[in-house]
Amino acid sequence: MSKPAAPVNLADRLAQFSELWSQKKVAVLNDYEVKLAKLKGEFVWHTHEDTDELILVISGRLTIQLGEGDVVLEPGELFVVPRGIEHRTVADEETAILLLEPAGTMNTGDAGGPMTKAAETLV
Repeated sequence: MSKPAAPVNLADRLAQFSELWSQKKVAVLNDYEVKLAKLKGEFVWHTHEDTDELILVISGRLTIQLGEGDVVLEPGELFVVPRGIEHRTVADEETAILLLEPAGTMNTGDAGGPMTKAAETLV
């Protein structure tokens, strides 16, 4: 049996970085990564063909644009984008989110491009 990990304080971890649109891995759950990110502005339209994507708003306000309409999330609310659904996130103000995705999931899904970044580990 391995030693339990220390608790993760989300506010402390969010205070460690200011870069927008850069996912920071803060924990691992089986084959999933728990990631934090700060967003402002519009992201690229993209799809994750092989996985759902859980997005939880910690602070700010986030709009998830989908083909069939927008989903607006306030702090404490989460939404699961189903696999294969094209979407993009829009934040009019700086917004902090928590993501839960399989390890190695790229932030831009199938779209690629200059905003593609692998998640960095934040300790």
